[in-house]
Amino acid sequence: MFKKIVVDSSVILKWLYREDEKFLKQADFLLQQALDGKVALLAPELAKYEVGNVLLRAKQLYEDQGRETLSVFYSIPIHFVTESFELSKQAFGIGVKSGITYYDAAFVALTKQERATLITDNPKHQTRIPGIKVVPLREYKETKF
Repeated sequence: MFKKIVVDSSVILKWLYREDEKFLKQADFLLQQALDGKVALLAPELAKYEVGNVLLRAKQLYEDQGRETLSVFYSIPIHFVTESFELSKQAFGIGVKSGITYYDAAFVALTKQERATLITDNPKHQTRIPGIKVVPLREYKETKF
């Protein structure tokens, strides 16, 4: 049986833009597990927009670089979950109760809904939320799962 893993944009970006990134070995290991069918990668649809925006604005890729990077992005075996009304209500409630952004809360809500584990390179906010398992990318190892 495989494990469900929700990956946030901080992890996805490591597979797309490796320059000046930390914990690439852990990210690559996670991706290989997904390719081998040992884990199922999930993310809210929102991740597509976050990743695209980072590539466009923060990384400032040229158009041809962007097309190539997006081609790689859409080939990664991530199941993107469309936000339903129920999921949006849960994300909003999480945001209100925990003081995190709606964006971060969307990943948390999906993690709760799917009874998954959230893997992030930026665990500062999500680790404060009860009822979900969060593993910082730097700590991701096969023995955790």
